[in-house]
Amino acid sequence: MKGYQADISTFTGTGSVVFGVSTDSLETNTEFAESLSLEFPILSDVGGAVSKKFGILNERMMANRTTFVIDKGGKIVHVESGGGAIDPAGAADACSKL
Repeated sequence: MKGYQADISTFTGTGSVVFGVSTDSLETNTEFAESLSLEFPILSDVGGAVSKKFGILNERMMANRTTFVIDKGGKIVHVESGGGAIDPAGAADACSKL
């Protein structure tokens, strides 16, 4: 999340919208976002319904770290998971091509 915040202008400059999704509660996500001074929202997927639909909900009912770039038509055009999802460079590159 820190990397995405640090590069937020890269995303907003392409007209992209950044947000996070977590299976944590709204309260926990709010505290987390405030602690990092995030300028983008963290949405709560308590119960994991969204994470499950995207195929990233693990057996501990937590979402695996994944970055999705979705175009204006709703098509997923870029996916990074695991450690690669922490670095915003791939997502920024994908957003610059939309």
